[in-house]
Amino acid sequence: MADTPTRERCLKSAECNFEYCFEDSVTSYSAANDIISQTNLIFQNLDLLHKLNFIDRFLALWILLAMVIGVLIGYYVPGVEPAFATVQFSSVSVPIAIGLLVMIYPVLCKLQYEQLPKIFSQREIWIQIAVSLSLNWIVGPILMTGLAWATLPDLEGYRTGVIMVGMARCIAMVLIWNQIAQGNANYCAILMVVNSVLQIALYSPLCVLFINIVPTWFGGHVDAQIALQMWPVVQSVLIYLGIPLAAGLFTRIILVRLTSNVWYETKFLPHIGPFALIGLLYTIIVMFANQGHHIVDNIGSVFRVMVPMLCYFTIMFFGTFMLCRMMGFPYSQIVTQTFTAASNNFELAIAVAVGVYGINSDQALAATIGPLIEVPGVLLILPAKTMIDNYH
Repeated sequence: MADTPTRERCLKSAECNFEYCFEDSVTSYSAANDIISQTNLIFQNLDLLHKLNFIDRFLALWILLAMVIGVLIGYYVPGVEPAFATVQFSSVSVPIAIGLLVMIYPVLCKLQYEQLPKIFSQREIWIQIAVSLSLNWIVGPILMTGLAWATLPDLEGYRTGVIMVGMARCIAMVLIWNQIAQGNANYCAILMVVNSVLQIALYSPLCVLFINIVPTWFGGHVDAQIALQMWPVVQSVLIYLGIPLAAGLFTRIILVRLTSNVWYETKFLPHIGPFALIGLLYTIIVMFANQGHHIVDNIGSVFRVMVPMLCYFTIMFFGTFMLCRMMGFPYSQIVTQTFTAASNNFELAIAVAVGVYGINSDQALAATIGPLIEVPGVLLILPAKTMIDNYH
């Protein structure tokens, strides 16, 4: 009898796994708890998805359709590209400018401008600005130049276009990505303004540095055509950001004084909110229609140019996210820094490339491929927002 095992004390394990063995109640409870938590998270995500309206729920689909429609229009509709080329203000495309203004205006109307002095008095915002400046104006240009030379050593024109994209820091569409991912709108606006001012001063010198000077250190030659001027950059910044920023500021001041802050937040903003998506889809269609023929006719080179841009977007996005996470930033600031660092002002890059090299140049086509990477990349990352939220 003494050798008979005491079944009440026998716990199931790898060495003892009989029918009469009991499972550890603590382990079983913990495992069951994990399953319940994961199940609840899934149902919460599904509930959040169903609360979105039909348009927002399928945002990725609408943007991908806009890209396809734009390419098809540009390839099959005769005279589209010449028509866009004639509708320009200096180096700025008027159709694209209209779309960007419609897209950004509702976002900038939501900013709480009255809170900006208070935000600037905080030490935290200066840390955010310092991180953003380092990522946007040191890490980003160096990384894009290195990737362009590593992947396109035999395609000088495309390589130059890729580098021009890397020098242009995003000041427009990133506001939309930040809003969708629920980043800090005020911080995003501040970073956009800072990057805009620096872009006016630094874009042309950086292009000359990384296209003409740095390559000579490694045996490369000088691009005789590159002679960038500051005024096209100033025009682009003033139109793409200056106009909607001023419009959003005056709209908020005037309407809040004439009515109330409650009416402005609950009545006015919900009515103009959908225009951001309309402007986004319109801008994507116009941009891809403008280069549709070039994309289809040079599909092999397009895929080659996609490589450095895809590598750049992936490294900058996840690298920035991990850096900000290690620095202890809250989720809303991580989102703002991540999208700001990973995005580029391809509108400016396209405008300058067209002005310097011509609309049919390899440089202009390379700049156009920027949104081919950034837009789908953002669309793939945004659905993972809930997983990132778990960190917060």
